[in-house]
Amino acid sequence: MNSNIIGKYLFLIASFIFWLFLALFSSRLIVDNLTSGHEYSNFLFNLHYIKNSGAAFSLFQNAREFLIIVSIVATTLLFGFVHYHIRSIHYLSISFIALLSAGIMSNCHERIVLGYVRDYIQLNNINFPIFNVADIFITVGVIALVVILLYFKGR
Repeated sequence: MNSNIIGKYLFLIASFIFWLFLALFSSRLIVDNLTSGHEYSNFLFNLHYIKNSGAAFSLFQNAREFLIIVSIVATTLLFGFVHYHIRSIHYLSISFIALLSAGIMSNCHERIVLGYVRDYIQLNNINFPIFNVADIFITVGVIALVVILLYFKGR
């Protein structure tokens, strides 16, 4: 195995661990502060803690085991995709796959350990579900990978 391939694997693992730690740490920090009586609000959003027993948009409420399995399968498929395409995949794609995977596994970790996902970011002036940092990672990762796929298609 050449050093470029090893570098890509190490980059995937390091990026994944970094983003996973950031998502879990930020959730704990924010929720600990909110449950201690601290409040935060500005024009764009406010922090309001809720326990989410489902997925996005209140789908699959109380389907904890199903969501855990889907999370593990999705992350395995994403890592498998990187492994299968390791020679040709670009570091940019790897970074967004790591971001997406970390968001998925952060929510999965909370489902396993807590039994629910901690959501706390509520947008003002927009009727949108409350979400967390891991959800941001998932959204950014999906959008970036779609853009990369469309941009590089046929190149």
